[in-house]
Parts: sequence; structure tokens; C-alpha cells
Amino acid sequence: MKRISPRVLLALLCFLAPSAFGQDPIYRSITAEALRESPAGSAIAFKILVDAANLGTEEARIAELTFPAGYAGPSHTHEAIEIFYVLSGRFGHNVNSIPGILEPGDVGIVRPGDSIIHTVEGDAPAVVLTIWLPGGAKAPFHNPQ
Repeated sequence: MKRISPRVLLALLCFLAPSAFGQDPIYRSITAEALRESPAGSAIAFKILVDAANLGTEEARIAELTFPAGYAGPSHTHEAIEIFYVLSGRFGHNVNSIPGILEPGDVGIVRPGDSIIHTVEGDAPAVVLTIWLPGGAKAPFHNPQ
């Protein structure tokens, strides 16, 4: 798996985003509607950091997802590009039946229609910054197959 620095990831997002925003995006500072968290007891804890509530468009969504130790999710798809940046833990990244493990500093990418299974390897949770382009993924984020 390829390691990438947070600065490179931010530069990539800035490179991809301008074409998505059109002429005059309306940017709002962080709002309660955008910065929201999962309900207590959710299988995947999440914090929505960026979405239409503060970005002004539906073109991107960014969330911090925390997958508990031992997590084994269902096979699912998305209608958006999904980019993972692992902050901590060991994140199982099985895409189209090709298994892999992402560790802190690793990036994983899934294209629309790809079949993906998330798991957590080891005894610690995995914390993953996740970016969807366009921002079509809605909590709980999965379209089970």
C-alpha cells in the first residue's frame, strides 16, 4: 500500500475540488449541521467534518470514521469515489475481492461500483479520514449488496 503525507492528501483534494465547485461556491464556516456525530451505540462512530451544510455544494463529503476492534463489515458499494486516509489502527481494505491492509499514513481508493469490505485487523480501533467525491455517501455510508 502506498503511504502519503497529510499535506499531499490535502493538495490532492484541493486539486480535485475546484472543478467540482463551479463558479461561486458558497462556503460557510463549520456548522452544527455539518459537524455532527453518530448516535451512541452505532457500529461505526463518525464525525461529519465537511458536507453541503458548510461547503455549500454536494460535491464532497469528509468524515472521520472510527471502526471498532474486530469490526467486519458487509460487502457494499458506493456511487462516489471514496478515499481513505488511515489515522490510526490497521484497516482492512478488500476491494473487488483483492484484500489489503492499510496502516497509519496509507491511502486507499475505491471507485464507484467497486465492491468493498471494511475490517479492522488487530486489537485497536481504526480511525480513518474518509472523503467522498461527489459527496453522495450518507450515514450509515453503506449500500449493502
